[in-house]
Amino acid sequence: MAVLVDCDNVSPEILEHALRMVAQFGRVVLRRGYGNQSTLAHKWQEALVRLAFTPCLQYQYAAGKNTADIALALDALEALFDHRADTFCLVTSDSDFSYLCRKLRERGATVCIVGEPKTPDALRNASDQFFEWMRPEPSAEPVAHTLPKAAKAEAVKSDTTKLEQSKPAVKRRPRFLVEAVSLLASDTSEGKVGLGVLGQYLKRTDPAFSPQTYGHSGLLNMVRTYDLLTPHQEEGGNWSVSLAPKPEISSEDG
Repeated sequence: MAVLVDCDNVSPEILEHALRMVAQFGRVVLRRGYGNQSTLAHKWQEALVRLAFTPCLQYQYAAGKNTADIALALDALEALFDHRADTFCLVTSDSDFSYLCRKLRERGATVCIVGEPKTPDALRNASDQFFEWMRPEPSAEPVAHTLPKAAKAEAVKSDTTKLEQSKPAVKRRPRFLVEAVSLLASDTSEGKVGLGVLGQYLKRTDPAFSPQTYGHSGLLNMVRTYDLLTPHQEEGGNWSVSLAPKPEISSEDG
């Protein structure tokens, strides 16, 4: 596993989240952060040192030229051809890396992206899996009693908003899940699709897919909320999903 960070494009706060995401794929053998002399100072320097990343300093030879992006792309290809890594995590929201992702995948590598909500679809869809990182909200300071009325009203509004955000997420049931089961199960003799296969399909169609986004703790719990879907536990303990049988309509002669 190689983790390559575009330090000129993202915040150092994203780094720990990226490492948590890639831990599921295997052992990280390359940790590198790319940027210019101003980027790789201060907060980025502290983060790279603390998390054992190798800083890759690239000077800008001319204004507006991003040499760090070229260095990252070349190092990724070199690591692939040298067989040092077969899975790559690019930490960036820059769509310029879309072509690099496609080239790595054409050569058989697995590519995931860890980026911010601003990440364009071109980069999201060029990866096998996309992990979105949200910048944490700043901690609220205590409100002084001597604040003006307008400031107090704004503080109360802010506290109310935070209280609303802390409420449990509303469970949603997007239609595309039913369509996915219908498509995948139609090719099977039993009319069912394994839960794992369903999850892989959803990730391939949308690398950012996650049941948590729709208020569910997992894919099985999400499936159970649908009237149009029926989960089945197989003999080995695995789960599969099928379309719910249509109710029979009985007709009586009048």
